[in-house]
Amino acid sequence: MFLAAAVQMTSTSDAEANWCQARDLISRAASYGASLVATPENSNYLGPAEEKVRLAEPIGGPTCGRFAGLARELGIHLLLGSFNERRDDDPARCHNTSVLFGPDGQVIASYRKIHLFDVDVSETVRYRESDRIAAGSVPVVADSPVGRLGLSICYDLRFGNLYRRLVRDGAEILCVPAAFTLTTGRAHWEVLVRARAIECQAFVIAPAQCGRHDDEGLRETFGHAMIVDPWGQVLATAAEGPGLALAEIDLDRVAQIRRAIPVAEHFRPGL
Repeated sequence: MFLAAAVQMTSTSDAEANWCQARDLISRAASYGASLVATPENSNYLGPAEEKVRLAEPIGGPTCGRFAGLARELGIHLLLGSFNERRDDDPARCHNTSVLFGPDGQVIASYRKIHLFDVDVSETVRYRESDRIAAGSVPVVADSPVGRLGLSICYDLRFGNLYRRLVRDGAEILCVPAAFTLTTGRAHWEVLVRARAIECQAFVIAPAQCGRHDDEGLRETFGHAMIVDPWGQVLATAAEGPGLALAEIDLDRVAQIRRAIPVAEHFRPGL
């Protein structure tokens, strides 16, 4: 059993302010005893999309270096929910990438967002993430001392087949760093997070962006970072504004629920 923290942030185009906010919240979580801390999507930058591409870095760059150093300093597992990873073969786009660091600061795993947010929320509100982001294609389960973590990002949450794949590959904890819009978040965020926990019989750690940003498209996000257990019970939710959701993770609970209701054994993929 261990304590986990889902961080809630309000990131903007001010990368230094974002770093200071993330560092302070991660450090606070560690001071409470959290050994796994996860930040939201776009932790390091949430501003104009063209700048996101211009400022993109490799995993070995300064942004990941800062988070790796903090994980090492605090002795925690730290998930950088996502940052803008540079693509040398496509200068017009970058990847939206999660990176998991171990307590020694080394990269345990990285995941590039597969499902991109290209939607028409209304006649006037449209999002085209694929204009600046290149989709990943590889589901990732990270094997770590705190458990097997299935990695995903934001819009991935709507695609249950991805999470079934992660569970098939051994995931016990599902990570969903997000920047859900205010409109979609109010309607769907908690429902989807709890649904993934219930159907996958896994813990879900869902860090979130909240409040107003200076991105020309994604101006306001819903927040409500949360941690949900494999029965679908919400264990913790962050209050309004930047903060933390903290809860204990007991992987024996995953095994217990999967034995009691063996969904994986009953699943019929041929239908």
